[in-house]
Amino acid sequence: MLDAGRHPNINMLAYSEVEGLTGRAGGFTVRVRRRARYVKEDVCNACGDCVAKCPTKVPDDFDMHLRNRKAVYLYFAQGIPAVMTIDAEHCRFFTKGKCRVCEKTCQKDAIDFEQQDEVVDLEAGAVVMATGLDLYDPSVLPQYGYGRLPNVITGLEYERLINATGPTGGHLLRPSDQKLAEKVAYLQCVGSRDLNHCSYCSSVCCMYAIKDAMLAREHDPNSKSYIFHTDFRNVGKWFQNYEHRGAEEYEIEYIRGRVAEIEEDEDHNPILWYEDTEKREVRSLKVDMAVLSTATTPSKDAGALSKILGIEQNESGFVKADGKSPVDTTAPGIFACGFALGPKDIPESVAEASAAASRVAELLGAQGAEKQKTEK
Repeated sequence: MLDAGRHPNINMLAYSEVEGLTGRAGGFTVRVRRRARYVKEDVCNACGDCVAKCPTKVPDDFDMHLRNRKAVYLYFAQGIPAVMTIDAEHCRFFTKGKCRVCEKTCQKDAIDFEQQDEVVDLEAGAVVMATGLDLYDPSVLPQYGYGRLPNVITGLEYERLINATGPTGGHLLRPSDQKLAEKVAYLQCVGSRDLNHCSYCSSVCCMYAIKDAMLAREHDPNSKSYIFHTDFRNVGKWFQNYEHRGAEEYEIEYIRGRVAEIEEDEDHNPILWYEDTEKREVRSLKVDMAVLSTATTPSKDAGALSKILGIEQNESGFVKADGKSPVDTTAPGIFACGFALGPKDIPESVAEASAAASRVAELLGAQGAEKQKTEK
């Protein structure tokens, strides 16, 4: 990210949205709205003085609302560009007409409350859509108790808890009482492979659940992990070896069977009811914490952006490839890669990004050659 941010031929328009597209392959005009940060990007050095003095606390989206941030904030520590942003929805100056503490504190004079959105038109020969993913909301699945049972969390919430920069400093503490969770269950296919919700396999869940269980043991030698699954779909190179390593070195217990319901006892310990399909028995298991591997879905704005770009989506909301190559969309000159096209892991996403870049180079190279031929 640092290399991209410093590269003279790469212009990052962060905190911006595409609003329109006209033209055709080789000659697009892209209309982009650059949202007002109320902070001067070319002046701010992300020193953090304004954050320290800001009196307003807001749930932190990056930390999955597990802790608060300030109304002036840096989205996450490694973000590029490293520039603060003022959240106008919660800033006291914008909501109540008073405060401006950040402006008084900033020694670089980087705060600009008069800043306005800016609309710019960019000339582009090709477009690559790489909009990533969102997570399925498990609260619509009442049998798991997400949002109702405090110690039932999602995989991404787990990632923030186990991360050293997260709200608990890397300690797997239960939301209900902040005690260390030693006995943890991971539930696969929550919303995935379900005709009533997301019919497709989300691709990455099996591997990240194994990884998360390994991390739990590395943080706490007394940790015990259980992974409930329909079947493992570890299709990448050496992925099955990773699964075996989890069982042999980290004592992860794999249980073939979907959890039907989660209850809790008086101490908020989740109680999982499930059918062990190998032993053909209905059983229950009490744990300290349950982690839901929720379905991965297209980015929430992917549909609107697809309409702006004039490209089709498939029945699941992912970008539809037209068959010329895995990264060509239904509109000439517009390509897609990664999760925009469907569930996939990091190596697949990187490979598709390279493929999209190659298709862009092929298109622009051919048009450049044609232009030179015409001029001659």
